[in-house]
Amino acid sequence: MMIFRMAPMGDFQPTPEQMQESIKHWQDWIGSIAAQGKFVSTNQLSFTGKTLKPGGVVTDGPYAEIKEIVGGYIIVKANDLDEALSLAQGCPILFVGGHVEVREVIQLNP
Repeated sequence: MMIFRMAPMGDFQPTPEQMQESIKHWQDWIGSIAAQGKFVSTNQLSFTGKTLKPGGVVTDGPYAEIKEIVGGYIIVKANDLDEALSLAQGCPILFVGGHVEVREVIQLNP
């Protein structure tokens, strides 16, 4: 699994052209992974949410205590972490100051 993280961009409002260019970069990058037969799934996460803490305490927003935003993820097929890191090269988040966290997904058998 690759988790996409970046610092909040404040009041930055991309133009429609910037949004289209960003979407194309993501589509091209994910498409290249799919073309290799390595794509499993992906989703973008919303910027709103709630956090449940011990004792039933609920706070607004999933980012109350962190300085980064988790913007989304992709699940890929890879033989090991090194192969997954290789697939992460060229991820569009890297070009806007973000980073990709690569982690193994462990299957749970109930």
